[in-house]
Amino acid sequence: MKHPRFLISIIAMGLLGLASANAADNPHKDAIAGPFTQGSQVTAQCVECHEDHAKDFMKSSHWTWELEQVLPERTVKRGKKNAINNFCTSISGNEPRCTSCHAGYGWKDDSFDFSDMTKVDCLVCHDTTGTYIKDPAGAGEALAKVNLERVAQNVGMPVRDNCGTCHFYGGGGDAVKHGDLDSSMAYPDKATDVHMDSDGNDFQCQTCHATEQHQISGNAMGVSPGGTNDIGCESCHEAAPHSNKRLNTHTASVACQTCHIPFFARNEPTKMSWDWSTAGSDQEETVDENGKHTFMKKKGSFVWKKMVAPEYAWYNGKADAYMVGDKMDPTKITKLTYPIGDITDATAKIYPFKVHRGKQIYDKKQNIFVTAKVYGKGGYWKDFDWDKAAKLGMEANQALTEQGIKYSGEHGFAETEMWWRINHMVSPSDQALKCNDCHNKGTRMDWQALGYDGDPMKNKQGVRHEK
Repeated sequence: MKHPRFLISIIAMGLLGLASANAADNPHKDAIAGPFTQGSQVTAQCVECHEDHAKDFMKSSHWTWELEQVLPERTVKRGKKNAINNFCTSISGNEPRCTSCHAGYGWKDDSFDFSDMTKVDCLVCHDTTGTYIKDPAGAGEALAKVNLERVAQNVGMPVRDNCGTCHFYGGGGDAVKHGDLDSSMAYPDKATDVHMDSDGNDFQCQTCHATEQHQISGNAMGVSPGGTNDIGCESCHEAAPHSNKRLNTHTASVACQTCHIPFFARNEPTKMSWDWSTAGSDQEETVDENGKHTFMKKKGSFVWKKMVAPEYAWYNGKADAYMVGDKMDPTKITKLTYPIGDITDATAKIYPFKVHRGKQIYDKKQNIFVTAKVYGKGGYWKDFDWDKAAKLGMEANQALTEQGIKYSGEHGFAETEMWWRINHMVSPSDQALKCNDCHNKGTRMDWQALGYDGDPMKNKQGVRHEK
């Protein structure tokens, strides 16, 4: 079976790149000369004219994979580089696999030189041929069969496929992580996303994610819970966008996305849970009706869902997160990332989320989550030895090393949650939630979980409690 990035790139090659490849006025045709065997050789030529662009990019979180963030009780540096997640737990020790999505070349371990300009991957964002494909386990390098000279001579402005190369396939497969970003968003129809509808508005990612000097607006809550570079519907839409006054009263307490994204994972199923505690069993592998694995020996058990109704919580634009080395209680569910806000918070709104649930390895003596090495030599996928995977992964984690924390030798498994904001797959207005989806006998909202006594319209409480 072809890798999904390969398949989408074949589509992209036909629909994106041919015009640019044949353009007589292409300034890079004569400026770039190969042959090239590595991406960094291309970058060395790019920076002869674009050194300032590379310097700007190297300040971005797409390069650093970390960002200084203010969490409720501390200021931290956090990003993909050091976040604990409930997918493969951490990039520590797993770099060649995880960093296949880094916009750079050669991040194989913690010795990677973030000051080396030639390691910047210009092509992943600027390819117009649709033929540029990173090696899924190559630490960011392109596949050997990619004609780097052709790609470099035909660069252009990014389109959805460039961003989707990583953001559609985060977690190692189509739709795995986000739920509202997958291959169907490369050329969506109106029912999938009214803004990015390829036959209608045809928004590119940067239409909303405005970019200046390679700094891209918007933060993913999973890795940047304390990020401040947010974007929102109000960037384009008025605060009272409806002709119906009653609907407009909701905008003070209900996010636009809540009504206008009634479902995510509309076309491709997304992973909703991952139980690592069942890994290692010799039972037969199983798949669901969509052909997705529900059990694999090396990864454990999964649940995938399609056309998923979000879960809802109060969100004031800020979030909190579990950081490497934090204590946890194995008898309780640990929220690795979660929104902040409640019914008494005047700045909070009811917001839609994908909640990914997991069961993952922790250190039983220290009550902290383990950054396990799953990929490569000594990794769990090779030896099926959790103690070895825990020891190697924690030794590779710089944050744990700095705290003087080593694996105790005893592990268990504990439940976790990660809350992912839902912002894409905006439905046409006639498919938005209706009043009765939430009120009267509607079941969309868990009103008591949100802090109400019951349906606030039925109880005449108004949109928000008076306290």
